[in-house]
Amino acid sequence: MFNFLKGVVGGSGTGLKDLPYNIGDPYPSAWGSWIHYRGTSKDDGSQVSIFALSGNNAQDGHLAAGRNGVKRLRTVRHPNILSFLHSTEVETHDGSTSKVTIYIVTEPVMPLSDKIKELGLKATQRDEYFALGLHQITKAVSFLNNDCKLVHGNVCLASVVVTPTLDWKLHAFDVVLFMNSSRALSWEKQRSCSLLPDYQRLLSSMPSRRLNTSKLLENGEYFQNKLVDTIHFMDILNLKDSVEKDTFFRKLPNVAEQLPREIVLKKLLPLLASSLEFGSAVAPALTALLKMGSWLSTEDFKVKVLPTIVKLFASNDRAIRVSLLQHVDQFGESMSGQIVDEQVYPHVATGFADTSAFLRELTLKSMLVLAPKLSQRTLSGSLLKYLSKLQVDEEPAIRTNTTILLGNIATYLNEGTRKRVLINAFTVRALRDTFPPARGAGIVALCATSTTYDDTEIATKILPNVVVLTIDQDSEVRSKAFQAVEQFLQILKQNYEKTNAGETGATGGASAIPETAGLIGWAMSSLTLKGKPLDQASLASSSSAPSLAAAAASNAPSTVTEAPSVRASHHTRSNSDFTDQPAPPSPSSTDGWENGITEGHDSDNDGWDLDPIDEPKPSPALSNIQAAQKRPVSQPSRPPATSSRPKISTAKAAAKSEDDDLWGSLAAPQPATTSRPLNLKKTVQSDDEDPWAAIAAPPPTTRAKPLASGRGRAAKPAAPKLGAQRINRTSS
Repeated sequence: MFNFLKGVVGGSGTGLKDLPYNIGDPYPSAWGSWIHYRGTSKDDGSQVSIFALSGNNAQDGHLAAGRNGVKRLRTVRHPNILSFLHSTEVETHDGSTSKVTIYIVTEPVMPLSDKIKELGLKATQRDEYFALGLHQITKAVSFLNNDCKLVHGNVCLASVVVTPTLDWKLHAFDVVLFMNSSRALSWEKQRSCSLLPDYQRLLSSMPSRRLNTSKLLENGEYFQNKLVDTIHFMDILNLKDSVEKDTFFRKLPNVAEQLPREIVLKKLLPLLASSLEFGSAVAPALTALLKMGSWLSTEDFKVKVLPTIVKLFASNDRAIRVSLLQHVDQFGESMSGQIVDEQVYPHVATGFADTSAFLRELTLKSMLVLAPKLSQRTLSGSLLKYLSKLQVDEEPAIRTNTTILLGNIATYLNEGTRKRVLINAFTVRALRDTFPPARGAGIVALCATSTTYDDTEIATKILPNVVVLTIDQDSEVRSKAFQAVEQFLQILKQNYEKTNAGETGATGGASAIPETAGLIGWAMSSLTLKGKPLDQASLASSSSAPSLAAAAASNAPSTVTEAPSVRASHHTRSNSDFTDQPAPPSPSSTDGWENGITEGHDSDNDGWDLDPIDEPKPSPALSNIQAAQKRPVSQPSRPPATSSRPKISTAKAAAKSEDDDLWGSLAAPQPATTSRPLNLKKTVQSDDEDPWAAIAAPPPTTRAKPLASGRGRAAKPAAPKLGAQRINRTSS
């Protein structure tokens, strides 16, 4: 029999030198005559446990029992029984004496007595943890008794070890025998009043009268507590329906606060991450995962939580995607630029064209955290294309927040892209939007990026478009327009004074109102689905950057401050329904600022080829929005002027080179470079040439009427009438 056991043990290794593991320091305690060592794998450095038992000769009784333990441990598999990895038997000679040592390699574990001292749990938390451990050991013994027809023979404190996830596992199988050959069962355990009757029945001198361990698990008083119930629910998560899962995970963050912190982080957190990764958990589980992850150090968070989050971005579950975008500020900073650019952004970008307006808005807001980590190629080649589409979205709040996002990420764009994109995005589109908060956001974005523009751009492209809004129908827009005009005029004045003083040439307004160069807050979250307000919380803006202010909403007017600002208006929303939303049509015209995204564009082509983002023809409602952004916002009529406005003509554009602005057809018209004679004969202007023709006074006639007119020869001059007289004048 001993030779058979020796053959079984020796079959998995040929000697200590061939053991593919390194033996480390021993633990202070172990079961019986075994020595419990820490160990590592020679292949990948992973942690293991190594148990060693030595005897003077091969016929030693301890060695025979040890070989029996190796045999049983290799053939028995259960979640609450120590996992076997490798074994070998080594014989060494020292003079005339020989020494035989059995080595067993298992998963990394720690003696229960040492772990209890290390945890230092007290009161209720200690009792709950003991109940969880005894519950696990009881399941292991029940498996041996009822399924394997084996009796352990020595279940005690020393025969229990603890895994890194704080699970209790049974080992020390040296005296495991078949049930019909067992003579006694020793079970040492934590004595509790509620367990005392069952404990006494377990120690009955007659095996037939002993309490079956499966019945011990039915002890409702001792094994029912928050920790045991939570771990048990996670163990059988696949058997639960969606309603039970949703209820459980919504309560889990609060329950985790009451559980032992180390058990939550080492046991519950890995279970939760695994369930999310493999799809058995529902969206609310992500909130619990991030809450538990916040208790970890930065390095542990990157190792234990972040990989799961990155994998979740590839999920097709819309609720999971929404939850990720809502909490992106909690983990976005922990992700490297390479991970964001290669693994996260490609999945997030699908939300820009989602049929749900709420998901499009969340995707847009997530870029405030993710955009700084994107490469220039992704920023200019992909993100700006999507933002160009969103700036003419059918939802006014999305159009407004797109402008705000552009103002916030402007510093991450290269200089060439900023020159081609920002002015057209803020003036041609934002300042001409039919939605007042969108126009206000355009003004704030221009002020926040004032250091980007030179004097020529300010004087010829920005001020002419902003001054028009000083007579806007919306008081908030007018207020911001006046503040912006004052700011940009101050920039021009300072640069003029520097030039006259012989200082460096005028470049931008770096010294003018520096407080405007901060973060612009979100305008609003007023999207509704199926006529019901959505109760999803708006994504908080990054707290690391200084907030300039939030953009004004039409139903929440803001207080005028020294710097142009708009106030955030966060509305509640419901996450119950994200479907049945019409696909957001995209503009097919080439009047957007997306033309300037790609540098080196063919100078003969003023359009933009959006092959990667082909979308259906815009709806009539969206076409109206696009048309409104091509012309100035209509203003209330003014009293007729005493003279007509002189016509301002523009010079014909010369042939473009590669360095020319590709957005010339979209930007504000350049002022005439030469003055016209005052007596130049006027020509008829169309409404497209002169946007103010509708409200200008008609040109006076230059031909005098006859003094008298009548039907017959004797017609008399008409008698002068009382009242105002028409005075015919000729225009100079």
